[in-house]
Amino acid sequence: MVGIYARVSTEEQAKSGFSLDDQIRECRKKAGTSKVAEYVDDASGEFLDRPSLTRLRRDVKDGVITKIVCLDPDRLSRKLMNQLLITDEFDKKGIDLVFVNGEYAKTPEGQLFYSMRGAIAEFEKAKINERMSRGRREKARQGRVLRDFRIYGYGYDSVKEQIVINESEAAVVRLIFDLFTQPNDLVQGMNGIAVFLTNKGVPTKRGARVWHRQVVRQMLMNEAYVGRFYQNKWNTEGMLGNQYRQPDEKIRMKIRPKEEWIALPCPSIIEEAKFEHAQRLLKESRRRWAGQSVNEYLLSGLVRCGSCGNTMPGRKGKNWGRSIFEYTDVKNTAGAKTRGCGRYMRCDNLDQFVWEAVRSWLHNPDELAVAVEVRVEAPVEQVELERVQKDLEKTRNGRKKLLTLFASSEDDIGEEEIRIELKRWKEKEDVLHQRLGELLEQIGSQNDHESSHNLVQEAAEFYLAKMQDELSFEDKKELIRHVVREVKVFEDGLEIYTF
Repeated sequence: MVGIYARVSTEEQAKSGFSLDDQIRECRKKAGTSKVAEYVDDASGEFLDRPSLTRLRRDVKDGVITKIVCLDPDRLSRKLMNQLLITDEFDKKGIDLVFVNGEYAKTPEGQLFYSMRGAIAEFEKAKINERMSRGRREKARQGRVLRDFRIYGYGYDSVKEQIVINESEAAVVRLIFDLFTQPNDLVQGMNGIAVFLTNKGVPTKRGARVWHRQVVRQMLMNEAYVGRFYQNKWNTEGMLGNQYRQPDEKIRMKIRPKEEWIALPCPSIIEEAKFEHAQRLLKESRRRWAGQSVNEYLLSGLVRCGSCGNTMPGRKGKNWGRSIFEYTDVKNTAGAKTRGCGRYMRCDNLDQFVWEAVRSWLHNPDELAVAVEVRVEAPVEQVELERVQKDLEKTRNGRKKLLTLFASSEDDIGEEEIRIELKRWKEKEDVLHQRLGELLEQIGSQNDHESSHNLVQEAAEFYLAKMQDELSFEDKKELIRHVVREVKVFEDGLEIYTF
């Protein structure tokens, strides 16, 4: 049986006029018989895992096919290595491989010519890809949006090649940001928003009836909603073949250096201040909305020890045989970087103190705004930042000296002792790095005075709209989280950090 193999990709057909029907017709002429089996792929020639090619190789192995006719070597593959692999596979089975455009001679000269044609085909493919990528980048630099990126809240004007606002979807985008950033009685967190939209029958971008938490999260993180949209941001080279690769061999998408990004015009839907506040809440979401525990704690995810830097989650403990609830920095898990310094504070005392402070601020939001301004003018974090940076430098120097001593010393220094000491220095450095990142984030977040003031006003309006006895535990918890970023407990007192 004679097998005819034909392949074309959408890209090749559009640019070069290749046609599957033309290929099959020419191959049938070359075969000189009507008893043929057709193997046709509509796919890229970059990869070997194509349905019809796989079927052809299996039939060759089973002895069903004795002769193969193909238009050109590059129909088998656009990569020389793959071409040679397939050809060798057919040769071992004694298959007569024939090409319409040129003969394949099993001689040293013929092999050389075949290899040269394969190398040229591979080079041509690479040049086509390079030209297309360069053309897309040039269009982007001209401010032209190349396709519909299917962003919820936006449409695509194919005539002007621009992103435009879809007003009905934009209203949903604004609702999502409002529900996530403002105190309300409707939802809690991203999962609550997804359930709310599903129950209201709001369709997703692709028309699905069910919203998922991850979709809401991606929307809350999407900078396009504040007018920042980029092309050439992600490097997806090689990902086309992931469907044929094993999980551990798949090529991951990588972000390009920022100087290579190309900004494209995009109308904004969300105010910058609200978007930045949403990002701060998202960073805290792991702590804020971590799963529901058996016991509820008013300040869950907000309390931190001012000495060791450990978070202080709530727990149920014993005091002279009586059950009490307390916040503590003690970590009993095996993976904890530091065990904590043993600090604890009764929940009822800390809850009452923080709630009274927040309640006072909500009654007098201008008082909190002034406090925020004072903190910005003379941030206490700056002193702590300088201390941590100095400690970090000392720790690095200590590790270097230890390594130098071990390398240069002629004494019999125990290797195990060195390992233990290096591990201790490394753990200390990791803790300081974490603390440094937290301080830099805190200092950076103090720059948005207007946003902080607006958030307090929103929380105050929600609070004052209710009677004191109408506030539930969840209401208080929600209000605290829209005003307080962190509560830090020290040996001689505590500090409340606002947004």
